[in-house]
Amino acid sequence: MAEPEKPGWLERISHFLMHEPEDREELVALLHSSYEKNLLDADALAMIEGVLQVSEMQVREIMIPRSQMDVIDIANTPETFIPFVIETAHSRFPVIDDNKDDIIGILLAKDLLRYYAGEDFNVRDMLRPVVFIPEAKRLNVLLKEFRSNRNHIAIVVDEYGGVAGMVTIEDVLEQIVGDIEDEYDFDETEDNILRDNNGRYRVKALTEIADFNEALGTEFSDEEFSTIGGLVVNKFGHLPKRGEQIRFNQINFTVLRSDSRRLHSILVEPLAEGEGAAT
Repeated sequence: MAEPEKPGWLERISHFLMHEPEDREELVALLHSSYEKNLLDADALAMIEGVLQVSEMQVREIMIPRSQMDVIDIANTPETFIPFVIETAHSRFPVIDDNKDDIIGILLAKDLLRYYAGEDFNVRDMLRPVVFIPEAKRLNVLLKEFRSNRNHIAIVVDEYGGVAGMVTIEDVLEQIVGDIEDEYDFDETEDNILRDNNGRYRVKALTEIADFNEALGTEFSDEEFSTIGGLVVNKFGHLPKRGEQIRFNQINFTVLRSDSRRLHSILVEPLAEGEGAAT
């Protein structure tokens, strides 16, 4: 007789949540408890938390500020701005006419292929329409609009109509796959370092090295880096992406969440003697 299939993590967590939570705080508590009981893994927990957070966040909390926007001036020739496009490696660029308050369109980097094809090329003819949104727009609403309109970038304006920044669909999605810190967190030490039944730890990158040492019995120095995320990024030698791993000091570190700006959370697995050589 064939053995019955084991229930997936979604079925297991559904069973665990038979008692309907009264509010969001209780829901988050149940999710953390289910992680500690090994009913769902760190990856699933982080994504569920991310979805909950996105429903309450506003664009102003994640937008790229006006001062950090990479833009193209319509007055410049392709020969002038193409090296900038290659260097920044973005797929879309706001195009301005004189200043950042006068955004006249969006240029897709792929449209520059027409320039190299020897066709008659006029930047104005290549521009896509600009979508302007208020700073207070909810991220879940924006994500729905991005998907329905097949648009990947929006310009954020303040209450006076001035450009405050910009946001992309990638910025919104990164909030779902990023780590969560909000008013519903419980004890700070517990939330920064969560242990599962397999002896692994889900650790926020902003965890102080002193707290990490105390929880795992390690002896990492905090003279050069104050957080475990800073230490791990330094060992990688670059900002690692989700799924990348590195081993040192008898510990295997796996990146759980990382966006284009910083490391959010890691999975920490202490190794047996002889397994912890740096990789």
